[in-house]
Amino acid sequence: MSPQRQPSHGRTSGRRIFGRAQNDGILDPYEAQHKPLGPAACPQCQAAYHRGRWQWREAAEGAHPHLCPACRRISEQLPAGLVTLHRLPTRLTDQVIGLVRHEEAAEKGEHPLNRVIAIEEEHGDLLVSTTDIHLPRRIGEALKRAYHGELAMHFDDSAYFARVDWHPPS
Repeated sequence: MSPQRQPSHGRTSGRRIFGRAQNDGILDPYEAQHKPLGPAACPQCQAAYHRGRWQWREAAEGAHPHLCPACRRISEQLPAGLVTLHRLPTRLTDQVIGLVRHEEAAEKGEHPLNRVIAIEEEHGDLLVSTTDIHLPRRIGEALKRAYHGELAMHFDDSAYFARVDWHPPS
């Protein structure tokens, strides 16, 4: 039987301190270090900053225009995630793009900052760039469920970047 961890008496919050999700050292450089003063709304996507996070809702009256982190990434073409679909058969291109857009819509409905920046074809591969590090994993797992093949994921903590590579079955 392994020894149990003793609770830290110096901690006052009920927040867990173990695990990847609580690692405060991983910072998105596009995430604001300070909350917008007062109510804010993104002039490009119409997301509203409410109760400490960006949400799809009506902006509060008198909301200040403030570009959300996702729109900043899109305008600067600096993705936080990249999904590469290697040697994608041409007959599947439309279906796969539909699957990517479906996964984006499902994620974006709850999290306005998780979006696809672009879908491009390059040397027979399809490249999907995203504004966050969670959507690439979701897209990769959906591709594996639907079309099988091989899936490789890499998360670079120091650069706040996710890379997902999918190879169709041989």
